[in-house]
Amino acid sequence: MNQFFADGTVNAEVLGEGPPLVLFHSLLADRTSFDRIVPTLASSFRLIVPELPGFGASRPVEGGLAAVADRMAALVREAAAGEDAIVLGNGYGGFVALQMAIRHPGIAARLVLADCGAAFTEPGREAFRNMASAARGKGLAAIAQVAMRRLFAPEYQEAHPELMREREAAFLRTDVDVFHAACTALAGLDLRPELSKVTVPVLVMVGDQDEATPPPMSEELQALLPDARLHVLKGCAHVPPLQAPEAFLEAIDNFLIVSAKTRAA
Repeated sequence: MNQFFADGTVNAEVLGEGPPLVLFHSLLADRTSFDRIVPTLASSFRLIVPELPGFGASRPVEGGLAAVADRMAALVREAAAGEDAIVLGNGYGGFVALQMAIRHPGIAARLVLADCGAAFTEPGREAFRNMASAARGKGLAAIAQVAMRRLFAPEYQEAHPELMREREAAFLRTDVDVFHAACTALAGLDLRPELSKVTVPVLVMVGDQDEATPPPMSEELQALLPDARLHVLKGCAHVPPLQAPEAFLEAIDNFLIVSAKTRAA
């Protein structure tokens, strides 16, 4: 069932019953990138899967990543309806979730941050500046192959051509202005000085083949957060919920179960 939250500005699919679990999708994908893990999670949680601001039917917001995080905090508060929420973010969604937790302490009882970080290296920043410039000047089609390489390793792309066509089509539906703004925000982002504010338990995850947010970013994130553990997914790139759903679910299972038991105690 689709519902609108945050004063009608954010569209989300809501499924299942139980403690609230909110999923934030990647910049290079959309919320359908969670489709392979949704049925399992919805059997134990009240699952809220929004379209981030500017994606799908969710209204865009001005003001950079901080404004996006504030908008999503409003969604989490409303959707959780007074219960402790778990927030899981992949890629850009992970950056949004992290910024949200910094700006809104207590907004989530636990975080799962998959394939993100607190700051990019200079080559990483330059890659985002280049993508932003190319998207604005030539359109998303001009960088579609670059985007796919950031999502999946070459061997995986060759073995799954139909999925690649589906993912490219999803990427091309992204609003160019939203993409440009997000790339610009990520290019200038450095959340490291504020990570001590995130005191809730965090599971940091990363695919060992992730070129978009390489493993050292997750290693740094885990080291700087007060209460975090790191899990590396072998053979995965930037979107493990889509590429390796069973391994991803197995990796988050104990973390989510502990959270659910804590709430029930």
